[in-house]
Amino acid sequence: MKADLILALAGNANVGKSSIFNQLTGLGQIIGNWPGKTVEKAEGMLFHDNKHIKIIDLPGIYSLSTYSQEEIISREYIALKHPDVVVNVVDATALERNLFFTLQLLEMGSPLVIALNLVDITKKKGITIDEKKLSKILNTPVIPTVATKGLGVHEIVDAAIQLASKPPAEDTPVIRYGPEVETRIEKLQRILTKDATGYPPRWTAIKLLEGDSEIIKQVNEKKPDAIVAARILASEISEIHKESCPTVIASERYAAAARIVKEVRTFKETEKPSLGERIDALSMHGLLGYVLMFTIMLSILLFMSFFGAWFSETIENLFESVNPGFTSFWGDLFWNGGVVGLYATLAVAFGFILPFYLILGFLEDSGYLPKVAYLMDRPCHTMGLHGKACIPLLLAFGCNVPACVGCRIMETKRDRFIAIFLSTLVPCSARTVVILGLVGAYVGVHWALLLYVFDFLLIFLIGRLLNRFLPGTSIGIIMEMPPYRLPSAKVVLKQAWNRFKPFLLTALPLIVLGSVIIEAMRLTNVLILVSDALSPVTVLWLGLPAFTGFLFIFGILRKEAALVLLMTAAGTTDISSVMSPVQMIVFALVIMIYVPCVATIAALIREIGWKRAGLITFIEIGLAILIGGLAFRILSFFI
Repeated sequence: MKADLILALAGNANVGKSSIFNQLTGLGQIIGNWPGKTVEKAEGMLFHDNKHIKIIDLPGIYSLSTYSQEEIISREYIALKHPDVVVNVVDATALERNLFFTLQLLEMGSPLVIALNLVDITKKKGITIDEKKLSKILNTPVIPTVATKGLGVHEIVDAAIQLASKPPAEDTPVIRYGPEVETRIEKLQRILTKDATGYPPRWTAIKLLEGDSEIIKQVNEKKPDAIVAARILASEISEIHKESCPTVIASERYAAAARIVKEVRTFKETEKPSLGERIDALSMHGLLGYVLMFTIMLSILLFMSFFGAWFSETIENLFESVNPGFTSFWGDLFWNGGVVGLYATLAVAFGFILPFYLILGFLEDSGYLPKVAYLMDRPCHTMGLHGKACIPLLLAFGCNVPACVGCRIMETKRDRFIAIFLSTLVPCSARTVVILGLVGAYVGVHWALLLYVFDFLLIFLIGRLLNRFLPGTSIGIIMEMPPYRLPSAKVVLKQAWNRFKPFLLTALPLIVLGSVIIEAMRLTNVLILVSDALSPVTVLWLGLPAFTGFLFIFGILRKEAALVLLMTAAGTTDISSVMSPVQMIVFALVIMIYVPCVATIAALIREIGWKRAGLITFIEIGLAILIGGLAFRILSFFI
């Protein structure tokens, strides 16, 4: 569908950009990668005021420099793809820092609408921002919004439509630098032409003075004399100020932002800290913060364990109440293969996976996850990473695939490889299904918790080893701590659905098909032949029933299928009748450690190449077999 209007959402990270995107596009979103990049691209369509409007959610960035892929993508899209309007989402609680980016967008000559977000929080803090005065100073529409509640969101679109219908405004600089800088910008601007880079000449001149490597490369191909002139002019500015030219320009830009904020913002003293500020102080506390974090994580684990077990039992009883009791081959294949596979998969999906995604969405939208990253910074450094790595590692509890993709936020290839390796060892929701649905339900929740503790120790040990033997060192990082906010039920539900939908569309049919195939193999005794071939590992070393061998192979497709297909292969939903407690623990342990699912392997290949992906896969297979066999022999003495 051809769009009548294209809006690009741009802004710093954690300013509510994704919330506005979700409010505008609903479920009609397309998630992919930017061409030739490993940065996620999100776009969606909106029908508003009889217009089909395409919404592009650009990566969250803090400047239009070239220090990251995200910054290059955003500025190339804005300047070269020419969206009709750029919607700059601004955090009203941190106006000065956000305006630093806004001024750069205006310097680029972008048709701009400013979404002044989080105005509800500024009000609670006693901060008032005169959006009309801000609009007059910047010569661009300013719309106050509360994205999580949808307030002001459609007014943004109205303002964008109105702005797009007007002729381009005169190219009048919003920010004027000092005379010693301005005269040199004008000198350089006269040398440049717009076709030198495709960017506006004034903006290009500023970037050349800042020493932007990407712009220098582009200009050098068409106007090499401009590069020589820029170096001379930049050195003159540095000589005058006794500081580097980029520092001078950035300082003057920050000073301009500060002057604007001083004109439009007023404070009213609040008598006591808000509830969010008190919670923030608690969650960041050196001791109580960790207590709160572990309490939250333990509560999530216990809730999922008990709710999942209750839901599974309920849906099983519902289906079994209408069991026709087939005795023929085709009847058994239909019921024990198809129907049992279906209700077991539904029990897994709605009992474990969907609740986890809802909880994860709640924590994300509340602003708590960055606090966890802050608390985990020191432990992560012992594994050669910084606290930022904690975010994809936390995402891995939902699914290893987005966790691997999320490791793109790591600044170096070394950090990225370590984070990806460790994220594949985190028990995802599919492995959690096996741990809680098997060990938690039949052996005891305390044994399920011990499996998690063991896995975390294994992750810590492997992280230490990788940090020691891989060349290079971990770098420090500065992270923004967003304020706490009440999560939007609409946003949380949409995020959970977008993560859950692929399971329903791809995994459910695959698991049901696998259940039918395994039941057919059981009825025709083919399963015995396959299991016998794998018995030297499964039976002699791991101490498991012979029929589990095939499940490890099929589990590569979907780990959550292992529990469903275990019931199918055993011919019963009461696993305790065919496996001992030790065998259940060992089975869950091997599932937890060995090769990730095929979707994760594909993500590994895409992110780090097939050689490193293969290395991770084979190491984890070896670890799972080794640890599983040792665990069987040790646990047999105690259980």
